Amino acid sequence: MINKVVHLFFIVLGGSIGYLYIPELVRILNFTDSGWVSSPYLGMIIGAIIFFILSYWLADYIVDFLKWVEEALIKLPAMDLFFGSIGLIVGLVIAYFIIMPVQDINIQVVSQVLPLFIMIILGYLGFQVGFRRREEFVNLMKTNKKERRRSVEGEDAEILTPKAKILDTSVIIDGRVADICQTNFLEGTIIIPGFVLGELQHIADSSDTLKRNRGRRGLDVLNRIQKELPVKVEIYEGDFEEIPEVDSKLIKLAKVINGIVVTNDFNLNKVCDLQGVSVLNINDLANAVKPVVLPGEELVVQVIKDGKEHNQGVAYLDDGTMIVVEEGRDYIGKTIEVIITSVLQTSAGRMIFAKPKLLEKAL
Repeated sequence: MINKVVHLFFIVLGGSIGYLYIPELVRILNFTDSGWVSSPYLGMIIGAIIFFILSYWLADYIVDFLKWVEEALIKLPAMDLFFGSIGLIVGLVIAYFIIMPVQDINIQVVSQVLPLFIMIILGYLGFQVGFRRREEFVNLMKTNKKERRRSVEGEDAEILTPKAKILDTSVIIDGRVADICQTNFLEGTIIIPGFVLGELQHIADSSDTLKRNRGRRGLDVLNRIQKELPVKVEIYEGDFEEIPEVDSKLIKLAKVINGIVVTNDFNLNKVCDLQGVSVLNINDLANAVKPVVLPGEELVVQVIKDGKEHNQGVAYLDDGTMIVVEEGRDYIGKTIEVIITSVLQTSAGRMIFAKPKLLEKAL
């Protein structure tokens, strides 16, 4: 169907060009004195035939280009496409008012070519401004909406509205955020950015077994939060393509929607503090409550690798917490019972020290 439309477009275009310019060309070249040769209708037929023949050579390229544009537009988030279209319309309206005095110029090249050039440039610039500044426009609209709400309902309505909580990759993989949501300690909407989901999917597809398990655990945690817990969850589809790092995107998103970043990443916590972004650190919360494990408890773990110190082994809990097993180097690759000797909890994370239960019995 689209091929037929392209052919029809070429015929109409060729006929229009032939009607307007071929008679003038015949008169300039002085091919013949016959009046019917310079007839615009004959020029229209000749132009239509020429462009119809050209369409068989160019149609496939044009159709492929249109399909590429169609796929690119379909992949764009609705908000990006909307604001890009608004910017395009504004650019074309501005171009129209600029073109009006230009068309009065008697120079043919200026009056015919320059308006087309102006429309293309301003239309492109309008689309780019609308597309790239969409987040600021959304934030401006939300700010205006909040101001109107404040004027109607008073200051108390704004104060009582909880800010949205934005989850980062580390806190999702950690898993404790689901339990916190279940206890209603996190108020407001839970925001899951699309670029965080992409990073989580990348981790889940990793060839490294440990990373793959952590990524799948994070996806399970998200599924639990979205389907089982009494909290409102929204997926933020937008992206900040000019910012490569996920952490920087989180900070930008928090500024745009006036939200709070929820994390257990010590470095992200510090950067948020420096940039004036509100942040909730799960590890800080864990410092104020009872640890997950206590000295003297027994755990079954798999020793994975060497520790930094002599004869140490390293194991991990399901949430990625490191367990340093003293005298555990000989048990690498084995699943053993260990006894917790101490737990170190800081804002940077939690570390557990243990020793093999078999060694304890031998002593």
